Amino acid sequence: MMPLTLASAGEENMIRRIGGNDETKRHLEDLGFVAGANVTIVSSIGGNLIVNVKDSRVAISKEMAGKIMV
Repeated sequence: MMPLTLASAGEENMIRRIGGNDETKRHLEDLGFVAGANVTIVSSIGGNLIVNVKDSRVAISKEMAGKIMV
């Protein structure tokens, strides 16, 4: 397992676990980041990521991406 920030762009990964406090977990789940879902990094700009998750393109900060384990 590794944080999403270390995954390669264009590579599909399965989300294994979401870390952080309850509010952070709930926010990420609302965006579609749930255990078992597939996520693909589209691009990385300054550590912040644009990802495809559940047929949506979402921008997340480096801190949020670090809480998503793949």
